Amino acid sequence: MGGEGGHQYMAELAGERDEAGRRLVVRNGHHRERTVTTAAGPIAVKSPRFNDKRVEGDTGERKRLSSKILAPWCGKSPKISEILPLLYLHGLSSGDFIPAMEQFLGSAAGLSPATVTRLTKQWSDDHAAFQNRDMSGSDYVYVWADGVHPKVRLGQAHSCVLVLMGVRTDGSKELIALAEGLHESTESWADLLRDCRRHGMRDPELVVGDGATGLWRALAKVFPQARHQRCWVHKTRNVVNALPKSAQPSTKKALQEIYNVEGRDHAGKAVKDFGRAYSAKWPNAVKKITDDVEELLAFYDFPAEHWVHLRTTNPIKSTFSTVKLRTKVTRGAGSPAAALAMMFKLAESAQARWRAITAPHLVPLVRTGARFESGVLVERSRGAA
Repeated sequence: MGGEGGHQYMAELAGERDEAGRRLVVRNGHHRERTVTTAAGPIAVKSPRFNDKRVEGDTGERKRLSSKILAPWCGKSPKISEILPLLYLHGLSSGDFIPAMEQFLGSAAGLSPATVTRLTKQWSDDHAAFQNRDMSGSDYVYVWADGVHPKVRLGQAHSCVLVLMGVRTDGSKELIALAEGLHESTESWADLLRDCRRHGMRDPELVVGDGATGLWRALAKVFPQARHQRCWVHKTRNVVNALPKSAQPSTKKALQEIYNVEGRDHAGKAVKDFGRAYSAKWPNAVKKITDDVEELLAFYDFPAEHWVHLRTTNPIKSTFSTVKLRTKVTRGAGSPAAALAMMFKLAESAQARWRAITAPHLVPLVRTGARFESGVLVERSRGAA
């Protein structure tokens, strides 16, 4: 990969010379050798290095050949399993698998389209086994729920991917479920939640989600004991979009005064201040806060160390941002099953890097019914003196 790219780079700039006839782009050895893990085993590779003297006022800028397909972080991954789904996507979008694989492996290495098809079949089987696993031994205290809309063709025109992530009693984050749903409808969410309950999942203490009514209606049916927390990122966006641009900066600051204060009492006062300041001119924007105030302030009844995790659905958004970046170029190529399996494998790979929630020792207290006021523990368990 590096040798062919080096020859091409040198050939393209062979005519670039200074006044004395010296070449302006010269080869300058290689970068330090590193090992790339492939399906055929570890391979030692060296990246060629160049001095590009065409930069004005410089004696030479060192350059490294880089892939046009893989993101920089991909080259640092020790596991080929974390890269193959991304390369598979490139193959879908370009219709040519071998160049995509060569960018990472240095050769086709047996990864023909037929081999990739077998890989996606294995990914689909892994996803099916994951969805049908026994959850009775996994106790999820907090749960994030969101619908992800990748730019790939799923089963129906308005399909999305419904994702559940949770926090176990040891504080670790874990993917709970990932399935196709129709436009985040109540029926789609209810089907996914019922599957989780059927496989042993119990009611979480708190579920964090956006403003999609389908999720909350389904939760009331399937996990009625779980409390609801609306995502402040989504809510802020909805409120700001209902205002003229001139009022948006001050509005964002006013909303921060609600969810960044020291406790529920102060937040309640900030909600009233927000209403007084904006209700006369923009009553619809104010109603978006006052109508959902209980769900927006629920996180204040949990440990203060956990607030930063519970105010938004960012754990899901950040995980699937890479998926959306790569899937937006596929333009509908590939089967729905393959697309869903690919997203599952990307999430599964990312899970190994998820950090535990802050102050994990407090999570078991939340599960046993400890009571917190403005983030401070006041009672260790239900019924305790």
